[in-house]
Amino acid sequence: MKKIIAILLAAVTLSTAVFAAKKQTIGVSMPTKDLQRWNQDGAYMKQTLEKAGFKVNLQYANNDVATQVSQIENMITAKVSVLVIAAIDSSALTNALDSAKKKKIPVIAYDRLIMNSDAVTYYATFDNYKVGTIQGEYLVDKLNLKNRTKADPAYMEFFTGDPGDNNIHYFFGGAMDILRPYIESGVIVCRSGQTAEAQCATLNWSGEKAQERMENLITSNGYGPKGKKLDAVYSSNDSCAMGISNALVAAGYTKDNIPVITGQDCDIASMKLMLSGLQAMSICKDTRKLAVKVGEMIDDILNGRAPDVNDTTTYNNNVKVVPSYLLAPFYCDISNYQDLLIKSGYYKESELK
Repeated sequence: MKKIIAILLAAVTLSTAVFAAKKQTIGVSMPTKDLQRWNQDGAYMKQTLEKAGFKVNLQYANNDVATQVSQIENMITAKVSVLVIAAIDSSALTNALDSAKKKKIPVIAYDRLIMNSDAVTYYATFDNYKVGTIQGEYLVDKLNLKNRTKADPAYMEFFTGDPGDNNIHYFFGGAMDILRPYIESGVIVCRSGQTAEAQCATLNWSGEKAQERMENLITSNGYGPKGKKLDAVYSSNDSCAMGISNALVAAGYTKDNIPVITGQDCDIASMKLMLSGLQAMSICKDTRKLAVKVGEMIDDILNGRAPDVNDTTTYNNNVKVVPSYLLAPFYCDISNYQDLLIKSGYYKESELK
């Protein structure tokens, strides 16, 4: 009973997030409105911080680095109390953040680590390496790789995200740490030979660019329901998975024979694909919890307390190791989406129809 009470109290604390500091303005810089993920993150951050009594200056940068730099500089000029930044290009903000440091404005890197700056105070994200290992382990299980040999290989292609997003090193690296031994032993065959991160990157995480590359892979390697075998496509996130799925469907694949496709973020569009059998899985990252954690960090910072962190060794931005808080990701597929997404209140069932 004591354990149940403790859990309930923790849930109340998480949901209410009563912060001490009031009426200060928090600058929140998000990459783009083009992806559902960032719309949700921005909305959750604004809602959480305003509920706690803060003013919020929320800006989206349309995936344009110069725009994001300008927006951040304007926030610094406006003397926001804290900056929360999900960077478009993790290495492009050094000069702007130097100004923030001079004005003693703390900086929280949100979801994506900001590189090459000693102005980054804290980092709040999900365990990005774990995202990759979960995706890799899912493929190992679904393709029965542990029981296959190079005489009966699984044929696979690989996609990851924007080369300016530091997270792809963790997503792709985590997945490849699981899958590389199977590639080296011949149990996984990549007909294109494109298994290096740079070869698999997708500018701006664009679904259209992922679709274009998948179409080229289908044509150049002869993939198709009546052509050469393709068992799976590793995709680091849902926007790329959407493009991949579209290309495969256009090539004649159906829910009955489409390769296993991974994803991340549980976007509504990809959840609809999953429920129609055209994407196998995604990674569930409850961004409501991330918003609350950032709110708690802000409250601690503004009240002279050291925020709670759970990783002080992993995230080196080439200047310093940034103290970080990592939340746990979970795989989501047709077997468990109800518990993860519907019963938790993340989505309504009607949104996935």
